[in-house]
Amino acid sequence: MQILPLNAIDDSLRLVATVGFFDGVHAGHRYLIAQVRAEAERLGLPSAVVTFREHPQKVLRGNLSYGLLCEHDEKMELLAQTGLDYCIVLDFDQTLSKYTACQFITDVLWQRLHVVTLFIGYDHRFGYNREEGYYHYKNYGEQVGMQVLQAQEFAPAMHLSSTHIRKLLDCGEVSKAASLLTYHYRLRGVVVEGFKIGRTIGYPTANVSVCDDEKLVPANGIYAVWVHLEHYSQRFKGMLYIGNRPTLSNDGKRSIEVNIFDFADDIYTKGIVLEFVEFVRGDHHFASITELTEQIARDKDAVLALMSGL
Repeated sequence: MQILPLNAIDDSLRLVATVGFFDGVHAGHRYLIAQVRAEAERLGLPSAVVTFREHPQKVLRGNLSYGLLCEHDEKMELLAQTGLDYCIVLDFDQTLSKYTACQFITDVLWQRLHVVTLFIGYDHRFGYNREEGYYHYKNYGEQVGMQVLQAQEFAPAMHLSSTHIRKLLDCGEVSKAASLLTYHYRLRGVVVEGFKIGRTIGYPTANVSVCDDEKLVPANGIYAVWVHLEHYSQRFKGMLYIGNRPTLSNDGKRSIEVNIFDFADDIYTKGIVLEFVEFVRGDHHFASITELTEQIARDKDAVLALMSGL
């Protein structure tokens, strides 16, 4: 997949495309993209998605009211896996936010991007105030010679959206989220200095600072995870903790720390990716360090049981 900015489109290019932010590039997005690719192949044209570097809500409101399912670079990697020919990345700004759907179809998609066939997600709306829908878009397309098609809905009985996946992650339901995403949810970060209490009780942890503060961090608790480390070709099994360390002093700050099984190397300042496999339990206060240590031992057994055979 070739990633193109708006000003790099060749005038001779003709595209079959769809438009969206594609947060998470989940199963519904992939189903839509498959329809775009199939039609592009039928017409003998390249396939493309048109997306945005910044979430429109951040531009319109100044901030995001929720965490994102993937960073921009991660989204590009996920889109590339779908077999698309092109991804056209637009900078969503105040000027673009004021475009009506008609202006966006005519000025951007038709005149500048040369989209000849546009797929509209079954419930997707775009343009200023998002007031119009598919039949309006179809009419605007006809006025310039663009075919506008409404995509088939993915599994109508299934509740599938980026919003629903965020709600699952906010509840710790990482395995259910994975079934909708088609992959395990991931956090990317850097290993930083921590409190070093884990090593005193036999469970040393790598403390993680997440690289993108707009990325959604799942609910507090213990998780079974795969750990990918910078400069290591293999992945490791691990037990991840997210929470405020209620049994220990942490000034109420949220910690993300992982006990990597069968691993003892120094990885401070190294990049790390946490791949969520399953939720084990919620975050709890324990009356003593001894009780906490005993529970961690049970947690490790639970994680190993969950990941046996993986």
